[in-house]
Amino acid sequence: MNLVIIKYNAGNIQSVLYALERIGVNAIVTDDHEAILAADKVIFPGVGEASTAMSYLKVRKLDQLITSLKQPVLGICLGMQLMCKYSEENSTDCLGIFDEQVKAFTTSATNSIKIPQIGWNNIYRLKSELFDDVNENSFCYFVHGYYAALGNHTIATTEYGIEYSSALNKDNFYGTQFHPEKSADIGEKILNNFIKWK
Repeated sequence: MNLVIIKYNAGNIQSVLYALERIGVNAIVTDDHEAILAADKVIFPGVGEASTAMSYLKVRKLDQLITSLKQPVLGICLGMQLMCKYSEENSTDCLGIFDEQVKAFTTSATNSIKIPQIGWNNIYRLKSELFDDVNENSFCYFVHGYYAALGNHTIATTEYGIEYSSALNKDNFYGTQFHPEKSADIGEKILNNFIKWK
């Protein structure tokens, strides 16, 4: 199988590669349009800031390429957020694959969460084959200060001061706010589910 990880100016690509190696899968890291179009599956990871990431994608016309893809695509963390319509992080217009908007976590008198969320949290209301053999309330690893609101494309929910989308799906596009590559056995199962689809 030909698996491509999209190369751009956002971190965590190496940890995704290591996670894939652990489950016996090789991937190519590239920003070459033809190589991405020819892939059987595409992973769009990311750790960083939305506006600079979108600027980088636009300069290389990767924004147009990603939205045109027909094969299964998995966005991770910032990758998922960039697949949404808009991010409050520096008022950034994103790819618009998902209608959901990305908002900043906030604190209040009744909600004194630490921002960013760093650590393990559970996912529930699982609604996709991405979560085959994954139990409700399984724990995954999160690192983020912004979240995608609940909406029509929500396929997993997490609560951190507020309920939000911990995973999204529309057509061939999937996204996880958590890091499957850092989520131990559950994360490996989710990556395997994505990879084994025909």
